[in-house]
Amino acid sequence: MSLQLKVPSMACSACSSTITQAIQAVDPTAIVQADPKTKQVNVETQASETAIKEAIAAAGYPVS
Repeated sequence: MSLQLKVPSMACSACSSTITQAIQAVDPTAIVQADPKTKQVNVETQASETAIKEAIAAAGYPVS
């Protein structure tokens, strides 16, 4: 499943790294592309969209 999520509070490469780690804690095989400039996170995962959104929010970055 491919997800395109908007994370408005992602501001730097450290943020994108934290978000990537949070997603990969849910699905270690997930492919994550997080771009702080566009606030866009593209995820290729087998986990549910809800699980991915909750993981990102739990890391401190609510998904809009």
